[in-house]
Amino acid sequence: MTPPATVPQAPLTVAAVQAEPVPGDVAGNAKTAARLVDRAAHARARVAVLPELFLPAYHPPALAADPVGTDVAAAEDRTVDDPRLAPLSAAAVAGGLTVVVGAAVRHPDGRRTISSLVVDRAGVVRVGYDKQQLWGDERELFSPGTRGATLLVDDWRLGLGICYDGCFPEHARAAAADDAHGYLCPSGYLAGSEHRRDLYYRARALDNTLYVVFANSVGGVDPWRFNGGAAVHDPQGRTLARGADDGEDVVVARLDPAELAATRAAHSMLADRLPDQGAARLALLG
Repeated sequence: MTPPATVPQAPLTVAAVQAEPVPGDVAGNAKTAARLVDRAAHARARVAVLPELFLPAYHPPALAADPVGTDVAAAEDRTVDDPRLAPLSAAAVAGGLTVVVGAAVRHPDGRRTISSLVVDRAGVVRVGYDKQQLWGDERELFSPGTRGATLLVDDWRLGLGICYDGCFPEHARAAAADDAHGYLCPSGYLAGSEHRRDLYYRARALDNTLYVVFANSVGGVDPWRFNGGAAVHDPQGRTLARGADDGEDVVVARLDPAELAATRAAHSMLADRLPDQGAARLALLG
């Protein structure tokens, strides 16, 4: 495997958001997202990441009952023109930052995906990435994505994942193989999963010597009650900033290219990784 070839020239300030959306209320949740993006912009963030399925809320009963009302429609070029998202587009333009926010997307071919929308600094909304690893009953409502994606912000390369994607080491490794410096993971972790929530994304950071930005919902009613913990982890898996397990928050941290370069020089797993693990494994009797 070829090691990542580049290091950004300047730091990048990012925001990981935790908040409670209202099930089924795309327009209202877009307004909440706009308010939170404004907070991130005031903290000088250049990228703001909001939770998985934040626009319709991660609430399977509502998603199943009203697919038309909870979805946003994508055009053939993956752009989204939905008036409900106008406040969010305006916030991205006013704040001069890029927004990654979770949505349920209906594609022209009829597929429905759990996706991350990317709202750029001009306010244009695109479907940036479709979740590849569906979890549990998500498979009854959604189709899996078929390819990874990397977001370019300034000279930072940021791999995109969504929640359960981050439980698979291969997913973040594919981003690192594409020369990613960071990994953005909008998520929906339920109450009771705190240990796994914190461990998975710190591990992905250290596995691949990249920054990880984790956003999560909060609140809700069992069995769809979420546990916050929005965080930014550095390339050694150390937590730079973290939200509480409940309550709305915008967690801000600076991604430092010098730290990225130093970590990759000292911990050269990406450069040292073998192209494969050899021929058939030996079978030993003990």
